[in-house]
Amino acid sequence: MTDAHDPGVDLLANALRPVINIMARHKWMGLENIPASGPAIVCPNHLSHVDPILIGHYLYNSGRLPYFLAKSSLFKFRPAGWALTRGGQIPVLRDTRDASKALTFARQAIAEGKLVVIYPEGTLTRDPELWPMRGRTGAARLALETGAPVIPMAHWGIQKVLAPYSKAPKIFPRRQFTVTAGKPVDLSAYADRSLDGGTLREATSTIQDATVELLAKLRGETPPERRFVYRGAKP
Repeated sequence: MTDAHDPGVDLLANALRPVINIMARHKWMGLENIPASGPAIVCPNHLSHVDPILIGHYLYNSGRLPYFLAKSSLFKFRPAGWALTRGGQIPVLRDTRDASKALTFARQAIAEGKLVVIYPEGTLTRDPELWPMRGRTGAARLALETGAPVIPMAHWGIQKVLAPYSKAPKIFPRRQFTVTAGKPVDLSAYADRSLDGGTLREATSTIQDATVELLAKLRGETPPERRFVYRGAKP
């Protein structure tokens, strides 16, 4: 069983499909690990401002409607803001006292059986080699509070179309973009622990470990032993 399609999400998906096909060829892997129904939290790495489009395409084609925690600034631009709002996407007021409200909306989405996409890093990676940075704890908190499974996801290739923090895309030659999803992350070790900072950081690291493992296979490389820490990010 898959999600019933929402007109707003369908509109956004159909409008973006031609753009996606121009940007890159895609290779989908691990689709069998995306739950066919019910709540789940998807945690991908973050390489480019446009990778949410392609990750959304991947999930939409799996039969699920993705609900992203998206920067609130994106909601201010028409028609993108209308499409995001109509599609039920979740605004995040980053670096404000209202930032935590996004998790309230995410909890509601999980309670309604939706597929919520959270970038644990909270921003594009600053790692010089483009490995995932140390993550923020929101995804782990949401998973431990709700019991929703966490699906790790890794992708590679879109940074060749639009590099992190770049404003100049390189459409040609046409690139290949690969996405893979893994089996649910085992967070059972944290189930009976208090949700203090230590627990949340450990659970976040476990989630990030699963994503890094997937990314290492895509890249055919060995990841660094220590995760890059972006000092501008709060844990």
